[in-house]
Amino acid sequence: MAGGIGSRFWPRSRRDHPKQFLSVIGEDTLVQGTVARLAGIIPLENCHIVTNARYVEQTRDQLPALPAENILAEPISRNTAPCITWAAIEIQKKDPDAIMVVLPADHIIRNVRKFQETLRVGIEKAKEERSLITIGIEPTYPATGYGYVQFDPEDASPDEELSAMYVRTFAEKPNLETAERFLDSGDFLWNSGMFIWRADSILQAVETHLPDVHDAFSHLLDDGQTESNVESVTKAFQSCPSISIDYGVMERADKVYVVPGSFDWSDVGDWKAVYELSEHGKAGNVIEGHAILHDASRCLVHADERLIAVVGLDDVIVVDTPDALLVCHRDAAQRVKNIVDYLYTHQLEDFV
Repeated sequence: MAGGIGSRFWPRSRRDHPKQFLSVIGEDTLVQGTVARLAGIIPLENCHIVTNARYVEQTRDQLPALPAENILAEPISRNTAPCITWAAIEIQKKDPDAIMVVLPADHIIRNVRKFQETLRVGIEKAKEERSLITIGIEPTYPATGYGYVQFDPEDASPDEELSAMYVRTFAEKPNLETAERFLDSGDFLWNSGMFIWRADSILQAVETHLPDVHDAFSHLLDDGQTESNVESVTKAFQSCPSISIDYGVMERADKVYVVPGSFDWSDVGDWKAVYELSEHGKAGNVIEGHAILHDASRCLVHADERLIAVVGLDDVIVVDTPDALLVCHRDAAQRVKNIVDYLYTHQLEDFV
């Protein structure tokens, strides 16, 4: 899934060149890294990218070896349930027995070997009829920015091998006190937004729990229609509600399982996450580009063409681009999205 705009990465992430096409950590862009770590499990010809229609050319440029027909262009954004439903239909046309691995294109995973081990356990469980699998991340602190998944500890493997465990409930992003209670209980994981299931299983679940979404796309499954034309897809998205697969299906289905993942994961949700993932230099600073820091510590500076100087400041983020400059406290990084909302509201879309 590579259709978002990544507004918390403004001003580098823009409407015409969003987060998933940026090299945030390392040389590969986020979408390139997502595809690369599937090598050995899913052949490239079986990888599909669902993205906004305006990003098709960028996707082709970044993944030139990917078959062109595997790039599915959403005419409008309708959240993850319609996106996944359409992808499931297109994949099922190619292989009625296909198992899907659904991944956001903007995660960073450092331990690819453990990640692939986790996927293999989920894929094996997904072979069971109607089973829906999510990947949960073993929490390392009481995060308030993630949703949580509660599992049945009786399903845990006694020999500490990875196993798919029955999901008792999903929890929205908690306050700090609740997050601390989740960690103390030992049976909660972070909800990663990564899923595994048979294509026909998720389509059955969508038909049961989101009949409006299923009805909008059902005509694309007509016998003899081997590919979906733009007009049919546009009609489907226009008639769809905007709803997430988590809320619309996973929280309502009865055969939902979670595989715990411990593979050095980050959803790189904002500039603070980039700071935490980067290698820190003198005084804990992270510098990219031409910058001078004096009497400053724990700062992240992304300079473009100009020299950036930071004096006497701690814990700040500075991101410079040719037409916009961001300066914010590291702990306020999530609120960068509010700036993008302001620009839209005040019709300053040239800066978005």
